[in-house]
Amino acid sequence: MPRQKLSEYRSKVIISEALELTYNGWSIDASKDVSSQLSKVHSDASEYVVKVDEGVKGRFKKGLVLLNVAHGELSEAVASLTAKGYSKFIIEPQVGHDQSSERYISLISERTGLSIKYTASGGVDVESHVDSIQTVEVKSDINWDNLATETGISSKHLQRLVEAFNDNYFVFLEINPYLAGESGLQVLDAAVEVDDAGEFFVDSWNDTDFRRHASQDLTEEELTVHELNANSPASFNLSVLEPNGSIFLLLSGGGASVVVADEIYNQGYGKQLANYGEYSGNPNTEETYVYTKAVLQLLIKSTAERKVVFIGGAVANFTDIAKTFAGVIHAIDDVADQLIAQHVKFYVRRGGPNQEEGLGQIEALLTRHGLLGAVHSPATPLTVAVNEALQEVANV
Repeated sequence: MPRQKLSEYRSKVIISEALELTYNGWSIDASKDVSSQLSKVHSDASEYVVKVDEGVKGRFKKGLVLLNVAHGELSEAVASLTAKGYSKFIIEPQVGHDQSSERYISLISERTGLSIKYTASGGVDVESHVDSIQTVEVKSDINWDNLATETGISSKHLQRLVEAFNDNYFVFLEINPYLAGESGLQVLDAAVEVDDAGEFFVDSWNDTDFRRHASQDLTEEELTVHELNANSPASFNLSVLEPNGSIFLLLSGGGASVVVADEIYNQGYGKQLANYGEYSGNPNTEETYVYTKAVLQLLIKSTAERKVVFIGGAVANFTDIAKTFAGVIHAIDDVADQLIAQHVKFYVRRGGPNQEEGLGQIEALLTRHGLLGAVHSPATPLTVAVNEALQEVANV
């Protein structure tokens, strides 16, 4: 079942129909005549939102969402995002609201069935409120009225959303955020992944609606991670900074990634930093294995005299450390002979659910292969652990 991301535009068209909402949005393709496309955008809204629509996660934090755009400034806004390497966009009237009113809901198809996750604390920082997320399995005895009260979405519309999910061969649907108040239900942002085998059976989407960012200049390893990210509810990204670098990062969570990279640069090792990226969102063992293997392949190709890997992150709220580290361990085991031959050392600092089990297992593996630098729990500050790793390459 290959999973494909739909464009946000197509996702909202389908969702709006299911929820009996009028959708006002325009899909813009910068590879065609932009002026003629923008001429179809009505000018009765005071401000607009212009977003990259290529299945990119974390668009707000990456500067790929432009707010408060006047109608006369739409062409300039599209041009500024096009200059960043993107060609597909979505334009919508901007909905003014208080961020505290943003809600979250998602539907996920798993082997055990369909489940609904929801919280009244939605928005770009929803992962900061993971403890507030509730999960309900869609079974015959589900209490739709209670779920309606909890989500602010009527029982009828919740059931229509589930029907649309199944009828359109969705495997993942996320509406984050949405508003549910006096102005009615308003879908501000949506993401959908489909089983592409369903294309034969539906007329609501086709392969022209699939979204992936252009990747012609990516390395083989970056392409692997790009594909991984496109087919997982979890988040993965990888950027090669210096192919022959000596410091390789395997990081969890965007905040910790920034801290680690900043510390490396602050200590004067920026030019030796080989890669940047992170995995987050509770990936499974196989996904973490694929991601780790990509980073290690970059390391093996590097011609640096001395190489070190820093595996780090903050204290996770819900990512299972033992589960993700099982994937890391498998990947290291696969190429252990090459790592040993290149005298690689690993430094680890991580915390979260099942950290004792995960840290213990990876320390045992690294010790067995002679790859151990050090393994730390959250009791050791992240920056201290980073500097310990930097000493491995300090005298090269």
